[in-house]
Amino acid sequence: MQTHRTESGENYYEINAKGYVPFLTIDSDTSLSEGAAILQYLADQDPNGAMSPREGSPERYQLQQWLTFVGTEPQRILGSFFIEGHLTDAGLEFAKTRLHQRLAIMDDRLANNEYLLGANYTIVDAYAFTILNWIPAFKLDIDMSDYRNLGQYLNRVQQREAVQTAMREEGLLG
Repeated sequence: MQTHRTESGENYYEINAKGYVPFLTIDSDTSLSEGAAILQYLADQDPNGAMSPREGSPERYQLQQWLTFVGTEPQRILGSFFIEGHLTDAGLEFAKTRLHQRLAIMDDRLANNEYLLGANYTIVDAYAFTILNWIPAFKLDIDMSDYRNLGQYLNRVQQREAVQTAMREEGLLG
């Protein structure tokens, strides 16, 4: 059996058979292992509903659409850059081309919107910021200079007090 040890020495595959993060244990009978589901669960715990549109609204489904997009497009593509030797030179160029196509979609969306759903910051913005921040954090060879709206958006998200706090706690800011 494959093993991957947690800090406490537990075999992570016994905790989460998928073997990857994120993973959230809610109680002894319930856990979640996909980023979009965890984000939605956490947002739904806020009695003010500030991080997610109300259930059943068209905006809620737009949120789900963007959560899925971020996870299945930029995150999946960027994840392939972390597996050394995984991509041939042609595969790397293909991945970069696909990523740039996806970044252009986000940049276009942000041309007339402060955030991906419009005027309000939501869980999808936290998710997108985290994933796109992999590019500078891991010094990936991805030129983002053509995405003016996306660049302004990432700066706007990073200036949020809670984002600053989280980044400091994770050692991503000095």
